[in-house]
Amino acid sequence: MSSWLRHHWFALGSALVHVRRAPGSFLFNILVVAIALALPFMGVTLLDNVRPMSGHMGVEPELSVFIKADTPREQAAGLASSLRSITPQAKIIFKTREAALEELNAKNGLSDVVATLGENPLPDSYVIKLNAFQNAAEGARIDSIAEQMRALPGVESVQVDSAWVMRLAAILGVVRQALLLLAVTLGSVVVAVVFNTIRLQVMTQREEILVSKLIGASDSFIHRPFYYTGALLGLCAGGVALGGVALALQPLNRTIADLARLYASEFQLVPLDPLTTAALLALSASLGLVGALLSVQRHLSRLN
Repeated sequence: MSSWLRHHWFALGSALVHVRRAPGSFLFNILVVAIALALPFMGVTLLDNVRPMSGHMGVEPELSVFIKADTPREQAAGLASSLRSITPQAKIIFKTREAALEELNAKNGLSDVVATLGENPLPDSYVIKLNAFQNAAEGARIDSIAEQMRALPGVESVQVDSAWVMRLAAILGVVRQALLLLAVTLGSVVVAVVFNTIRLQVMTQREEILVSKLIGASDSFIHRPFYYTGALLGLCAGGVALGGVALALQPLNRTIADLARLYASEFQLVPLDPLTTAALLALSASLGLVGALLSVQRHLSRLN
């Protein structure tokens, strides 16, 4: 074990020596890779901030059934049995027009508006709370229930009050898929940049590698410094990308704060938690290692 650790420590030192020989080139490559990583990292940050909101999607979608204004109260109340036959597991609440007016009058800032209406313009209605759902897949079922209720005699209209939940779930699903495709594409760019960087380094050290082989150096001994160089490049680029994303959150939060105040909210974007940050850094280093591995296997085999 001590010999193995000593070999890897020597390989890491050799990689750092090669980096110090051409710091400008290494920093430029870090910048290129960081730019490629910044966009998916920003996407992960945004999704991580939105996830608490999407986590509350397991709500009871509500249907509001409004009765025609000229429908007698007895007939309106009798619709409960028809609604129950359509949604046997749902919670059905009958709300009279008087109760609806009192609820509207109780809302802040609306009492003066209600006073100017004169007679009560609100109809009798039903509020139907369906079983909880977690995604947009049940949207077709809810739409079908709403259509059946619209066909009942005396029903003026049916409003799906939780349709926004299904839309938000569908949008988040599309964003996740797009982010995954983007991450795969830009991950390939990272591997390609590291591949080319290691290729140039191999060409620069060609004579040194040949001499090492002549004196009995193994392939593993020669390959390790290049692997560490690729991993260091990916790790440093990941750190720069995460730092850039954290800095970008500041101006974004100033803009979001203005929008959030309109909805009486204090929503703010926050940086990723330490565990996610460590995972992204490990992913960046792994991409750099993969690029170095492919480059070394391809170009050093020619020297053999």
